[in-house]
Amino acid sequence: MAEAVGTQKISVTVNGVKYEREVNVRTLLTDFIRRELGLTGTHVGCEQGVCGACTILLDGDAVRSCLTLAVQANGRSVTTIEGLGSPEQLHPIQEAFREKHGLQCGFCTPGFIITVSAYLAENPDPSEHEIREALSGNICRCTGYQNIIESVIEAAQKMKAIEPAT
Repeated sequence: MAEAVGTQKISVTVNGVKYEREVNVRTLLTDFIRRELGLTGTHVGCEQGVCGACTILLDGDAVRSCLTLAVQANGRSVTTIEGLGSPEQLHPIQEAFREKHGLQCGFCTPGFIITVSAYLAENPDPSEHEIREALSGNICRCTGYQNIIESVIEAAQKMKAIEPAT
């Protein structure tokens, strides 16, 4: 006889807003973000962690939300694409993707932008080779990646331009 699946109360901060919910312990973070919170910018692609469409920041680290349980985010901070900028005030990475045409259909774009956000926090001045390697876990079926690479180079320049002087 199968055991009943349990629930657990979680407290998670998503895009600066604290949420407390009772969730099934098997609920994926992707489903929690999209269904429970209504934040649909995090896309569901392969559901196996291969394509990168569901990438979010968990305490600042880029992770695949389709491979992460919602209960694993308990007590932690999540940033989705909705938390990076707004239509009125785009994040510099979003601006760079728009300016350099780093998207076509847009399905993969949130995952790329979130991945780039975490990557540029670690490596603010990457080479083209380093960018290609950092983005190797994100798949785009529409582009040849060149505009995405150019978008990341532009984003790195934009980010350096707004960094406070030390």
